[in-house]
Amino acid sequence: MDTLPTASGQHDVAGDLAPFPQALIDTFRARPGSPAFEHRSRTLSRGEVLELIGRCADGLRAAGLGPGRSVAVATDVTPEGFAVHVAAYLVGCRVTGLKPGMTPAHLAYVLSAGIDALVADETGATPELLEAAHRVKVLRLGPDLLDAHPVAEGELTAQGRPDDIAMVTLTSGSTGRPKGCAQTYRSLTLNWSWQPARWTERTARLAAGYGRFLLFGTLTSAVMFEHLGLCLLGGGTAVIPEPPLEFPQLFERHRITACLMTVPRLHHVLDVLRTETESVESARRTDTSSLEVLLVAGSPLAPHRLAEAVRRLGRAVHQGYGQTETGMLTLLAPDDMAEWPDQVYDSVGRAWSGVEIGIRDPEGLPVPVGTVGEIWVRTDSAMAGYWNDEEQTREVLRSGWVRTRDVGHLDDRGFLRLTGRARDVVIINAIVHYAGAIERALAAHSDVDEAYVVGAPDESTGEAAYAFVVPAEGRTPDLAALRALVTGELGEASVPATITVIAQVPLAPSGKPDKRALMSRVSPPLETP
Repeated sequence: MDTLPTASGQHDVAGDLAPFPQALIDTFRARPGSPAFEHRSRTLSRGEVLELIGRCADGLRAAGLGPGRSVAVATDVTPEGFAVHVAAYLVGCRVTGLKPGMTPAHLAYVLSAGIDALVADETGATPELLEAAHRVKVLRLGPDLLDAHPVAEGELTAQGRPDDIAMVTLTSGSTGRPKGCAQTYRSLTLNWSWQPARWTERTARLAAGYGRFLLFGTLTSAVMFEHLGLCLLGGGTAVIPEPPLEFPQLFERHRITACLMTVPRLHHVLDVLRTETESVESARRTDTSSLEVLLVAGSPLAPHRLAEAVRRLGRAVHQGYGQTETGMLTLLAPDDMAEWPDQVYDSVGRAWSGVEIGIRDPEGLPVPVGTVGEIWVRTDSAMAGYWNDEEQTREVLRSGWVRTRDVGHLDDRGFLRLTGRARDVVIINAIVHYAGAIERALAAHSDVDEAYVVGAPDESTGEAAYAFVVPAEGRTPDLAALRALVTGELGEASVPATITVIAQVPLAPSGKPDKRALMSRVSPPLETP
């Protein structure tokens, strides 16, 4: 299956725009001497990165890759890794990024799904990957592409066909095989960050803060790739620091102006800053004044923690909400929090540029403002479907809309509040209870920094809710008070069977809370009422 139906359902405006990734190529050509990357001790200009892209593209073409062909890419976060990704798009391939740490079974599954070639650098070419790729042509980024093509000779002109799949972003595979969110060249051409011809005032204002964008983790992250585009197309520099990453000290060390951050990492940053402030022995405070955009996303953030982040980090703090399937959907900006300080800290902001949000009931019908329901969205940047999974695609894509399978409501100003995942539920005595609602009730207590709820089988009630809370600094949560808080907020039936105090939440490779790891702690319960 080389193509999928488009998700946006809107008229095609991509034909009037430079096809992805041509806008990046043209922007780099216009300012060849401007720095694009700072990779540890070296700086690469836009012109030098263009040369890398051209050499990689020549190598891919020489290997017979182009429109209609597919390539998997496994590289470290480097300028060369970025260049080969862009080169694969430039020649029109379907590109699947392989995340670090994938299991041999997942690698074998992905590489068997119509992959024509694998490109890997020294870091990515693990024994497990090479074993899984034994039937796939393997191209080494250094010897087979860059070294074999010391000078770029071909044209840097985007060859992607609008309806061909361009990018397949893999999910974690925590429920079995990884799903692949497939985006067409058309949707990437219309993407809010990668197409400056469509930037709104809000987008341009956000991009202005990305002068020095911290790039880390993996280039296969859809959200990191999206915001990397915003940085590079806006004239900024992507800064790749030497490991290990020490937050928040590296903000000062590298004069970082923009960073994406998960909620657990924000908690760590706030803990460090709080300790520095309260410690009489601390000789100095970490200077975070260079930050202009600290965008927090990935999981729920308690309002009191967001308020603390604003107190300690100022107007740099933003909160975003989005999905791999759609890109960024909402943004809570500093101006919003300044204008409505007592009303929006429990929201994830308003619809982002080019995004339409609707709240639907179980039958898919719109509900009135303020009513809780499933969040449906429509955006030109949405995926075309799940790769090789027509059943899941039909479930999620509905007449141009994407079912997020998240639950929430909109207020009369358009601010979105999340209630939980439509599938993150605990069914107690045949009644559905959303884990997110219980988590928010627990996290509202001043003794709690983070709260997470999982469901597990129970002989008497079918399922039961089990809560895990991370205490606020220097606090010991009163479990009876927490149960009373949930009772008052949601009713006695929503009170967790157990509430367990943990020092920190376990994290998945993505940096998000790992609920599967928490689930493993449920039996036998670590704390009983």
